[in-house]
Amino acid sequence: MNTMHSAFRVRPNPGRLLAALAAAAILGSPMAGCSNSESQSAGAGGAGGSALPVEAMVLTPQPIENKILTTGTLLANEEVELRPEISGRVSAVYFEEGSRVLRGDVLVKINDREISAELKRKELQEKLASDDERRKRALLDINGISREEYERVLNTLHMVQAEREVIESQLAQTEIVAPMTGVVGLRYVSVGGYVTPTRLLATMQSVDTLKVEFSVPEKYAGRLAAGAEVLVTTGDSPEGHVGKVYAVESKIDLATRTLKARARLPNRNRQLMPGAFARVGITLERIADAIVVPASAILPQLEGERVFLCENGRARSVPVTTGIRTDRSVQITSGVEPADTLILTGLLQVGEGTPVRITNTLAQ
Repeated sequence: MNTMHSAFRVRPNPGRLLAALAAAAILGSPMAGCSNSESQSAGAGGAGGSALPVEAMVLTPQPIENKILTTGTLLANEEVELRPEISGRVSAVYFEEGSRVLRGDVLVKINDREISAELKRKELQEKLASDDERRKRALLDINGISREEYERVLNTLHMVQAEREVIESQLAQTEIVAPMTGVVGLRYVSVGGYVTPTRLLATMQSVDTLKVEFSVPEKYAGRLAAGAEVLVTTGDSPEGHVGKVYAVESKIDLATRTLKARARLPNRNRQLMPGAFARVGITLERIADAIVVPASAILPQLEGERVFLCENGRARSVPVTTGIRTDRSVQITSGVEPADTLILTGLLQVGEGTPVRITNTLAQ
């Protein structure tokens, strides 16, 4: 029996043994991600023609800004309407239309002859009352008059002084002075014209710094705060002007469901004008190391959003959570990691476990 068994023993073939060992080594070796090699992809899929050709990208962290775009209106930093406090005839105009004036400069003068004459008369009355009070005080010191009589003279002096101060105030109102440093607009009065407190003389704006007023949707109310950076453009000019939010309204507008805010931006060369329409980009936050992918790589589904990763020559479906969105890209906050290989094309043909072959690796 042993002799018969020995007769049918198969002798080992050294060539076949080496080939088998080599094939086992190739099939058993791990694959790190996906490769551009057509032969490796074919081995992973079983047959080279069955692997789906796709384009992919390797995910790397990069900075991203959370921005929203809206529209607004430019406002002067400060703006006033110049109107007289008293009625009278204009005797002089001291400013040029569109010129820059300093705070305290006299801009318009109203005829003050009658008030000036009244002031002189009151100053004379004050001098007489003051002399009378001095004499009565000397008599009071030697008990020449009663204290009641002296106090009557003293009260008269105080009354005259108060009346003089009223007249001085009226005289000051005949001069319309610049309340701030800025630019005066067009004037609406001429010398010799009669004005009343309701008459508009001119407008004045402080334009070295401007404000931009804008509104954002209610959902951004919790993110918009003082200090947020804005980029403002106007008209056809591509030049942007950077400013910062300094105030946010304390409530949501019930009619529009938006939140109003204002930002300041420098305007030293006076390129911007109050009242202009503005396009406003608001930077709500900056993230230095975000995972950002093309918006076309994300597949919306009933249970959420997914992407396809390439692992060991096959596609794997991964649920993801998204964050900041721009016009072309989306931030992924969870579901993928840096160095993952994201499939970009062929998303309608690819499925879980589909063999894939990367034909092109795009830069992020």
